[in-house]
Amino acid sequence: MNRARVRLLGCSRTASNLRSFLAIGLVAVLLAPVGAIAKAGPDGFADLAAKLLPAVVNISSTQTIKPDRGSGGGSGNRGNPGPDVPQFPPGSPFEEFFKDFLNRNQRQGQGQPQAAPHQQTSLGSGFIIDPSGLVVTNNHVIDDADDITVTLQDDTNFKAEVVGRDTKIDLALLRIKSSKPLPSVKFGDSDQTRVGDWVMAIGNPFGLGGSVTAGILSARAREINAGPYDDFLQTDASINRGNSGGPMFNMNGEVIGINTAIYSPSGGSIGIGFAIPANLARPIIEQIKQYGHARRGWLGVNIQSVSDEIAESLGLDKPHGALIASVHDGGPAQQAGIQPGDVVLTFDGKEVADMRHLPRIVAETPIDKVAKVTVWRKRKEVTLEVKVGELKEDEQVASTPSQDKQPTSPVETVKTLGLSLANLTPELRDRYGLADDVAGVVVTDIDAAGPAADKGVRAGDVVVEVAQDGVKTTAQILQKIDEAKQSGRKSVLLLVDRQGDLRFVALKLDNS
Repeated sequence: MNRARVRLLGCSRTASNLRSFLAIGLVAVLLAPVGAIAKAGPDGFADLAAKLLPAVVNISSTQTIKPDRGSGGGSGNRGNPGPDVPQFPPGSPFEEFFKDFLNRNQRQGQGQPQAAPHQQTSLGSGFIIDPSGLVVTNNHVIDDADDITVTLQDDTNFKAEVVGRDTKIDLALLRIKSSKPLPSVKFGDSDQTRVGDWVMAIGNPFGLGGSVTAGILSARAREINAGPYDDFLQTDASINRGNSGGPMFNMNGEVIGINTAIYSPSGGSIGIGFAIPANLARPIIEQIKQYGHARRGWLGVNIQSVSDEIAESLGLDKPHGALIASVHDGGPAQQAGIQPGDVVLTFDGKEVADMRHLPRIVAETPIDKVAKVTVWRKRKEVTLEVKVGELKEDEQVASTPSQDKQPTSPVETVKTLGLSLANLTPELRDRYGLADDVAGVVVTDIDAAGPAADKGVRAGDVVVEVAQDGVKTTAQILQKIDEAKQSGRKSVLLLVDRQGDLRFVALKLDNS
């Protein structure tokens, strides 16, 4: 009797071997680690989309544009700037064509009457989070808008008012007034979403109306230099212009992200889209709802990253944490005893893996909470308690005057670091614009091929500390460098003051 053959993944096996093959497979499945077996993909997104679409809205904002009286070409002429260039993807030949066309008309129209102010309209997306009419979107969708219109899926229009906004993570909360409860969606836990999970994006690309796209979560914790709290989710679900402010859903129909940006050379989707995580956005939205603005925790420090050289000079086993470069006078950190040179390892029970984690952790900590902080100081861990303050918008102004005067004090050249140093004198203070209360040793020259130049040190900088000890003379610096060499260290840590901006610099030592 012929034995039936079963083909599995390209392998031919006889029926008599099938039972043992299946048994082995079953054992492998049972022994597989939890979560290692991928979930089956959805049969479709239609039911989920039908449920969620009514809560996703189109946002249209108008802004009055006043003509630029300085445009129009020739020196001293005030020409008519003409109409705006139609919106084409960057790099499109149509974009260049219209620019050339309008520029020619503009030159020909010089001397004509000034054009009147006109309205400019932009489109975006948003979603309703409360049946009473609270709508979440990106701040850049409604920034500088004179009028904001929210359009539901059934084409019902509402005039919207701005409840509040947060420019740091690009969020805005709007309110519309309806005579009946509106469809709404809920935030989910974005921290539970894993790379490879299915996601669905809904928005209004190019003003076409509600559109649904699907894909997977491509990456987490992306930093795209959009702001101080970058922590974006990345997806390959198609996100285009007009999707800004729209929601990204998980398969439970929960909002896990707010579509904000794309990476694209052409202006269209190439499968690299970014969304603000729900767990980052939700507390900010709640604060805007309650206070009209975001309320963030504040520590009062300037920080920098811990490089390999800095870690070695401080005795850390690996580069991690956030290095305190300076503390603000009277701020929470100073009152708690945090010092320049400390490396923050944990804050309020959360690990600070690198520098960029600390601002977000502090920002999310409730104001006035007393939080435990673990710092690395003098080669050991120290635990402190800090009462978290509230972040304020402060403007910092610094000037760096300099004059062409030669130093008159003796100059010590530290060849191992590529530096020329001098004790501070009135002449040097005047030359480099240094305040009377600045103490330390001034850098007068840099070896372009030395380690100091490689780390960005420049003439006029003041060395305040070496190996976390204060210095006021070149002799003290030389002594500290000798001590570091004798102890076998590969680098030495300097605290450098540049016009009031303090930062640590680890310079390699030549121990030969």
